[in-house]
Amino acid sequence: MTLPTRLHLGVATSSLQIEGGDTHNDWHDWAQKPGTIRDNSDPATAVDHWQHWREDIELMRNLGIRDYRMSLEWARIEPEEGVFDTDAIAHYRHELEALVEAGIRPLVTLHHFSNPCWFAQRGEFTRHENINCFMRFVYRVVREFRDLVTDWVTINEPNVYVTQAHLFQEGPPADVSWRSVRACLRHLAQAHCRAYMLIHRLQPEAKVGFAHHMRVFVPRVASNPSHRVLTRVARYAFQDAIAQAMLVGEFPVALGTSGGVKPGRYYDFLGINYYSRSAIDKLEDGTIPGAPVNDLGWEVYSDGIVEVTRELAERYNAPVWITENGTCDNGDANADESFRCRFIWDHLNALAHSGLPVERYYHWCFTDNWEWSEGMTARFGLVSVDPATGQRTCKPSALMYRDIIREGALTPDLYDTYVAGQRYREDPQ
Repeated sequence: MTLPTRLHLGVATSSLQIEGGDTHNDWHDWAQKPGTIRDNSDPATAVDHWQHWREDIELMRNLGIRDYRMSLEWARIEPEEGVFDTDAIAHYRHELEALVEAGIRPLVTLHHFSNPCWFAQRGEFTRHENINCFMRFVYRVVREFRDLVTDWVTINEPNVYVTQAHLFQEGPPADVSWRSVRACLRHLAQAHCRAYMLIHRLQPEAKVGFAHHMRVFVPRVASNPSHRVLTRVARYAFQDAIAQAMLVGEFPVALGTSGGVKPGRYYDFLGINYYSRSAIDKLEDGTIPGAPVNDLGWEVYSDGIVEVTRELAERYNAPVWITENGTCDNGDANADESFRCRFIWDHLNALAHSGLPVERYYHWCFTDNWEWSEGMTARFGLVSVDPATGQRTCKPSALMYRDIIREGALTPDLYDTYVAGQRYREDPQ
């Protein structure tokens, strides 16, 4: 199957999850609390990309990757309120320059879950006045790097950020309240809309959007009326309401007032992070018994990437960038991975047959990374990293990805080489 010529294959990371070395962020503080991180690790180590960035860029270049989604760590750039670290800014400039010189187009995320400690102490996005702090950061960063970056993601997965922080106690500050959930979602949407306008004032030719985590929601038992109702509620509460506010500035009653944001178009592309399907019998994630799952128990449902893309593209009519898609595959005693090649193949094959306006696909993640509350126990990378030496090693999925990029197609030979022997795990329910 030949891939559409418009579809560019890239990789994605986030700064906190790979860089290491920074202790000025709220996730570092959170990780010091007993029981918050599965393996008791913290992001101050991660995979030390801060020191290995040249090596990582060269590895991307050798794999034929020409599109790279990365983030800039706000806590590094502004470690104290209103104080910008010129060394950190210079470091990011060198990295961005090296990417451009290597022929790799950066897509830069401005907020990917983590906050500077001082911003967290101010109440982060639960307080409307704190949006101005984020806008100051956006202004400084875009002015610094607009000669190197034309593509921006303002905020990554606002719905996941809020549920981690204010609903399920899976991340800082673990302030569980519906009032905080509502306020935080509202202010993140306002921040995105304001950042969209600001970036276009500074850089009229920029392409700006946000990365929206979308899932397919289905009733766990299709014939159960309460499951069907809860499915509609979960889908709207998790992804539809926030999309409406962030994309077109229309704030439903569930979120509250717009804070001065006027209805309009606040996107140049539709960014979608897609991982899984949720089977609903109550207001939390579930899986369909017997469905294939990854090593975190998430259902593997490749048709879902088409379903969520079609839903958003038909409603909002814009090019789609799959800003994240990947899976946790920890392999076994004999291999680094068991089914990642099949996962990538199945999702790309679904997109290739869809006829949808998908321009970019960023695989999550380039290297194994510090996966939030899972620490280093959940491996999403195309590339493994030795924790003792920092040595990078390409997994079979990295080599397959290289060959798909080279061929511009999903060929029978590639399937036989990389995919044929791989099987998903089965949900034991």
